[in-house]
Amino acid sequence: MTPEPTAIPTAVAEGMRAELPSVAERTVAEIIVDVPSYADAFSGDMGRVIVNAVELALGGFLELATASSGADPSTPIRPALEGAYQLGRGEARSGRSMDALLAAYRVGARVSWRHMSASAVAAGLTAEQLARFAELVFAYIDQLSAASVAGHSDELATSGRVRQRYLERLAGLLLSGAPLADLVAAAERADWAPPRTLTAVILPEEKLRGALVSLDDRTLRAGEDVPGLDAASDLLVLLVPDAEGRSRPALLRSLDGRDALVGPARPWAEVNASYARACRALRLGLTAEGSAPLDTDRRLADLVLRADGEALADLRASVLEPLDDLSPGAREKLVETLRSWLLHQGRRDQVAAELFVHAQTVRYRMGQLRELYGKRLEDPRTVLELTLALGVPS
Repeated sequence: MTPEPTAIPTAVAEGMRAELPSVAERTVAEIIVDVPSYADAFSGDMGRVIVNAVELALGGFLELATASSGADPSTPIRPALEGAYQLGRGEARSGRSMDALLAAYRVGARVSWRHMSASAVAAGLTAEQLARFAELVFAYIDQLSAASVAGHSDELATSGRVRQRYLERLAGLLLSGAPLADLVAAAERADWAPPRTLTAVILPEEKLRGALVSLDDRTLRAGEDVPGLDAASDLLVLLVPDAEGRSRPALLRSLDGRDALVGPARPWAEVNASYARACRALRLGLTAEGSAPLDTDRRLADLVLRADGEALADLRASVLEPLDDLSPGAREKLVETLRSWLLHQGRRDQVAAELFVHAQTVRYRMGQLRELYGKRLEDPRTVLELTLALGVPS
């Protein structure tokens, strides 16, 4: 097959090919100047490797420029495209974005066009051939750039999935209370720097996306089958770094309206204790007021008193035994009054205000209670038992 009229004549292409080493070196030199982040990468043996890669790319282009009309246009440049794809993956592994590499491609296109077009003009290419040559140069650079972007994206997707699995495994080990050595090894494997503390948060999965926007980037999410949670529920667990002290209010604000339960902050390797407390609050059915998350730090008394529900019920029955012979209505009023009297330390006006009754009514009811309990209401142990038994509404 005869080459297209606008194709680069073979003789001209051969002359250009002879100049490839010098063009590649000039390209690398200008890339170092215009893209400083690559200066170190092009030094020493690695620089020679990259120069060779540039020569390969330019050689692939010349083969494309001289290909006959019936040839598969991807065949001559396939090695160069594969090299560009792997280069993009390497950039992702190094932790760099595509900005520097795309800038290098732009520099390469400019330098290559400047030197190779000069050779083309000197060889007597027609204006039509020169225009075709320019189109091929920049279309080729676009193909190389696209291949590198694809490699970069694929590497990030692959490494991201792998790292996410490592992070989920770390979260699982933390929740299970694994030994410190295992936790440190898992954190290193996941490339996760341990914070001072972690705070366990339980919330519905549907509320996760909105919550993560405001949380520390190092926040861990436990995977499926989290111990302590019903597998059929839609709840999940987050482990939030360094949300103790003055940082805790910010955490609570970020979880407003998300039906979350928040455990206490604990040293990062002991976050299973924070999770255990959040689970206990969940099992006890504790709820917060309004849209705020349930802050277990503010419900410690509830958690202590309800830790053994059966013991609390027995204690309540025992200390309220003197009221057993009363009618249900009378008993309820006296229990209500006794609870308020204990919590307000006998301040009659405050008791009356809380119960919406007259102070004389409080005095009358307390007289009844003293008749039923006798001197036991002055016994510190009885007062303690009554306070514990009535401190949490039944």
